[in-house]
Formats: sequence, C-alpha cells, structure tokens
Amino acid sequence: MTADAVPTLYQWFAETAVRVPDATALAVGPNSFSYRELSATAAGVARRLRELTPRPRVGLLASRTPLAYAGYLGVLRAGGTVVPLNPEYPAGRNRMLAERGGLDVVLADMEADVAFASAAGIPVLGPEDVDAADPAEPPTDACPDDVAYILFTSGSTGVPKGVPIRHRNAAEFVRLHVDRYDVRPGCRLSQTFGLTFDPSVFDMFVAWAGGATLVVPTREELLDPVTYVADRALTHWYSVPSIISMARSAGTLIPGSMPSLRWSLFAGEQLTLDHAAAWADAAVNSTVENLYGPTELTVTVTTYRLPPDRGSWPVTSNGTVPIGRIHPHLEHRLESETGELQVRGPQRFAGYLDPADDAGHFLDPRTGLPTATPGPDAWYRTGDRVGDEQGQLVHLGRLDQQVKVLGQRIEPGEIEAALRTRCGVDDAVVLVGDADRLVAVYTGAERTPAELRAQLRAHLPAHMVPRRFVHRTDLPLNANGKVDRLACGRL
Repeated sequence: MTADAVPTLYQWFAETAVRVPDATALAVGPNSFSYRELSATAAGVARRLRELTPRPRVGLLASRTPLAYAGYLGVLRAGGTVVPLNPEYPAGRNRMLAERGGLDVVLADMEADVAFASAAGIPVLGPEDVDAADPAEPPTDACPDDVAYILFTSGSTGVPKGVPIRHRNAAEFVRLHVDRYDVRPGCRLSQTFGLTFDPSVFDMFVAWAGGATLVVPTREELLDPVTYVADRALTHWYSVPSIISMARSAGTLIPGSMPSLRWSLFAGEQLTLDHAAAWADAAVNSTVENLYGPTELTVTVTTYRLPPDRGSWPVTSNGTVPIGRIHPHLEHRLESETGELQVRGPQRFAGYLDPADDAGHFLDPRTGLPTATPGPDAWYRTGDRVGDEQGQLVHLGRLDQQVKVLGQRIEPGEIEAALRTRCGVDDAVVLVGDADRLVAVYTGAERTPAELRAQLRAHLPAHMVPRRFVHRTDLPLNANGKVDRLACGRL
C-alpha cells in the first residue's frame, strides 16, 4: 500500500492477512483465529451476502462472538455497509434503526431476537448460514467514497441520527494510529467498546492494519479489567475513563498490577488527572494518553500524551487531562465567543443519513454562517466547549444539553420525548445526577419508578433509562417562562 493510497477498511485487513497469514487476528474467549482463518470466514460471509443482494447494507446484530467480527469484515468484503445493532437493545429500538438504516439483510448471532427483522421482511442470516470460503476469491471492489459503516447517535428531537462514515474518512485515522502506537504482530489490543460505539473501529482496524491480535473480553472480564489485562497479557488498552472508577471501587487497581501494558488510551468522557494517576500506577510500564472526538469526525481528532515524569503533568482549570492537539491532517478553530471546537478535514463525515439533521451542524467556510448543504471544506460544529490552556486543548463541557454516560452520547430530549409519548407524562426534564446517573423530573399522573422503567426499557437502551424519577405538579420556570433545568436539578 503506497503512502498516498486511500485504502478501504477491508483492504487494511486483507493486506495484513497476506503479509502475516498465520499470526493471530482474533481471540474470543478460549478461541483464537489466525488472519488466514478469519479471512476465510469473512469470505464465506461475503459470498452468502452477495447471493442475496449486491453491495448490501447489513444490520450486524452480534456482540463479542466470532460472527460479530467475521461478519463485520464480510460485509465490507462484499462491498457493503455495516450498520451495527445491539442484541441488548429493545426490539422496538432495533426495528427503528433497521427502518432508518434501510437494511437489506440482518446478520445475527444465534441467540439474538430477530423478530423485528422478520416482521419487516428483512432476510436474516445466522452462523449456520455461513461457511468458510477461499479467501483468494476476489472481494467486491469498494471505493474510498463508499460508506463503510453507519452508526446511530441519540437525537435531540427524539429520533436517533444516522452517521455514515466513508472509507476515506477512516483512512488517515487508521494510518496515524498504527504508527503512533507501534502496532505490529505480537501486540494484543483490548476490545472494550461495543460495535455500536465508534471507538470499536479503532480496536478492530488499528489492530488488524498492524497485524496485532484483537482480544475480546467476556462479560465477566469487562467487569474486572485488571484481571482481563493481566490474564490476556494485553499490550494496548483503550476504554472510557469510567472503567478506572469501577476498578478503583472494586479495590483491584493495585500499583504494578498491569505490567504488560505499553499503551493506555482513554476516550469518550473527561479523564481526570486523579484517575489517570491511579491507572498509571497500576500500569507502570504504560504511556497514558487522552483522546477526544465525536462520531461525526471518525472516532478521535485530538490526543494528549501524559509525560512520564509525574512532576511534569499539566495543571488544568477543571482538573482534567487535556485533550491535546488536533491530528496533523486536520484543521480546527475555536469560536471566539463560545469556545466551540470546530473541525474540518478528511475525517469529517459528509452529512447525516437524513439530510434534515444537517441543519445547525455545519458552517460555510466562506461566510462563517450555518449551511444545511455542507461542502467538503465546511466546518463541523462539535458542540463542545474547549479552551486553549498553555498550548493544549482542554474540554470544558457542552454548549447544549447533550450528556455522556459510560462514554455514550445521550440527548436528554430523546428520553424526554419517550416519557411523553410512551409513558403518558405531561412534561419531563432529564438530567445527570450524582455518580453520572440519569434523573427524570416529570409532571402529570404520578407513576411508580418500576412502571416508568418497564415502559422505557421497551423502547430505549438500558443506558438511556433514568435511575431515578421525581414527580412534581409543575416544572420550575425561569424569568423567560422556560423550564429552568438548573432548578430541576435541585429538586
């Protein structure tokens, strides 16, 4: 692959499979698969998909199984687009995503609930429908401007927004990180993120582009990250910072307990200096970095490396590790009044799956005004308030009401809409309370928390269901007659 080539995501894997076919590509539980074996299974998936439809858009209803990863590669090998679905989501949620994603096929684990697909007339393939094929069979050609995957993020209007990412958007991202983290055969990378969460693209394709092993944890290992690292001899770690809190609370984050780690990467939430220090003490041979980026900009766009000398660590205005500097192939600017971070360059997506969602998210490069028809040079508005502190970018918060729980973006408006339409409340405000737990303040007929949770779980993922519900006769208003969200937070 030449330095100026724009490879597809599948080409990153395929070239490695030719270069080191016997190296271990994937470890799932007690099972391991070489690059040759994973390539053969992916070829079988691609062959079966092509029998159904050319260049399919495939809902991947699989998680932490061999089919999840061979299926991802197989869809790309077939020249198709991956639309990750979550087997733990309610059927109604997956049905909505299938409709909005325009799926041609659903590829599902054996235990997954596929009734929503069958009801919609979408063909379903399972592990029993796929046989290995000769990886020498030529894949369906995809071009850099084809859409590689579509992820859905929480939407402020109550409907998830589809984010299509093209192969071109991912190319520089993968190339940069393989080099930055010295990923090569013998390296063992964690896979803590679900496939509906875009850092999983880093996990898979940075590992496979470098010839490393992607090490998939069991559910039990996810709850005990220190043992996962030690028992699996991981060299590269990548997760949300919340995992540090979990390990500290469990008393397992013991100094020197993760000596195999060479790199420790965190993204998805603000990383505090205190949490970074606790992890660094446990991973004594590891370099700790903080990464930042929204889904629309292809995983991450900045990074900050903490110095090995603890005395040289930065002091920031909010006690968090800086998000650092923008990747060299991207451009950024900070809006002078609000401090909003705006980014453009090859990682920026071309626009939402529904063009109506583009409004307000892009700025014309010539006029600086919002545009609903973004050209390639338009600035993407991240909605994140960022400061420049001693030459490093520091994440200071959001300009809107979007929040993050376990690194996953949540628009409170989507939960509020579900409370009104699905639970019959009059009005609702959703906020983040103590320990990053969602709290819903609502009016109308009082309901038990169990009733509200049960109704919401039928339509929303578990991480979007509030942990606490507060009933009030009226919601507090500010001087302008609008709901006072700050006052709601004090109820």
